[in-house]
Amino acid sequence: MSLIPLTVLALLASGLVADPPHACEACDEWNRPHQAFRVHGDTWYVGTAGVGAVLITSPDGHILIDGGLPQSAPLIADNIREAGFRLEDVKLIVNSHTHYDHAGGISALQRASGPAVAASPAARQALEHGGPRDNDPQFAFGPAANDFPAVKPVREINDRETLRVGPLAITAHFTPGHTPGGTSWSWKSCEGARCLDLVYADSLNAVSAPGFRFDDAGRIATFERSIARLESLPCDILLAAHPSAVDMDSRLPDLRDPSACRNYAAGARQRLQARLAEERAASP
Repeated sequence: MSLIPLTVLALLASGLVADPPHACEACDEWNRPHQAFRVHGDTWYVGTAGVGAVLITSPDGHILIDGGLPQSAPLIADNIREAGFRLEDVKLIVNSHTHYDHAGGISALQRASGPAVAASPAARQALEHGGPRDNDPQFAFGPAANDFPAVKPVREINDRETLRVGPLAITAHFTPGHTPGGTSWSWKSCEGARCLDLVYADSLNAVSAPGFRFDDAGRIATFERSIARLESLPCDILLAAHPSAVDMDSRLPDLRDPSACRNYAAGARQRLQARLAEERAASP
């Protein structure tokens, strides 16, 4: 008689049924397991080695930021359990941006525990469709490369809106550029009397499918505003949609760095200028 692994039993108990895995060149590396750890106070890292997910906890329910790849949902659910919490107590899921590596697991996690899902207007459209819309820089890669399990329903939110679950409060900062609906998130996390400002930064990389140009006055201004917004946030600890973007593992166990958001923004600004220079050099 074969034994069922404890992880599988835990997922069955939580009601999580994963969607088919997404195939991409980096997916196996992005989906390597990563041990859950406390970031500060009520905040835990529950993502994989390559794609971020953060759980903000309270006795009245939890908030989850991002769902990873479709195949990441079981790993995130297992990390939530390993951290000492229940997937069923997640009451709200929010997202950084609507690409398969950050939104792909949200549908399975939503089905398992029934939380509300909230997103910016553009992100809501992509989540409910199950893939980027035609104004996304990566849209031209096509449905096979881009699509992920659709998420319904999704509550539309406003820029700078604060969402609450019990005593928890998390604020949305629209940071479009990498995607039209990109959103960064900020909140306070306390250990006793010591409270820190935490930020979960959306990707701010000017990458696209072939043929897309960021060298447009409106797109440049939008991207620059997003970079400036991230740069201006109170920021004691910075987490990101891809943990490698903030060198998370190399800085453990203490992620405090009051210059982290400014440095992240500076890197994004340099990458945008490099991309714009490439586009202009390629113009006839």
